[in-house]
Amino acid sequence: MAEPVPFSLVKLICGIIASKDASFIKAEERLVQLFSPVDIISPIFIFNYTDYYEKQMGKNLKRKFLSFADLISPEKLGEIKLRTNELEEEIREELKEGRRVVNLDPGYLTQSALIMATAKDFAHRVPLQQGIYAHLELLFSKKSFKTLDWTYPDYRTEEYHKFFMEVRRIYLSQLANL
Repeated sequence: MAEPVPFSLVKLICGIIASKDASFIKAEERLVQLFSPVDIISPIFIFNYTDYYEKQMGKNLKRKFLSFADLISPEKLGEIKLRTNELEEEIREELKEGRRVVNLDPGYLTQSALIMATAKDFAHRVPLQQGIYAHLELLFSKKSFKTLDWTYPDYRTEEYHKFFMEVRRIYLSQLANL
């Protein structure tokens, strides 16, 4: 019988969707306080792939990603998503806004994949805890990505791939130095 082996540490990332600079700034500050300093930040991307968030957050949405310096255990993803869901409301209150101002999407990179957390169930998602699911978004090969049938349209873009490849390079370097 094979004995279970502890999971390898993974690279925590978090996507931020917002329309106002103040929302991005507040989210970054709070995420760094919660998790660790950031080692790389993506450019700001126009988020026009869906109108899913428009009713809650308005128009002219943008997205950016943070990659955190400290590696984590993958078992923490459900807990992290529950905390970022709470943080969305805290930021709304701190900025004294009447509606949702930020969407926080935590996930992690492994050597071979990008996994995101979600509260939305679907056939290909794996339950983690308390209504939170793991969503396999991308697979990595040495120099490219493989998208899946359910990969979100924005995660299929070259701009995102370029950023995630750089995060992966940092992560692999961190693993080599453990």
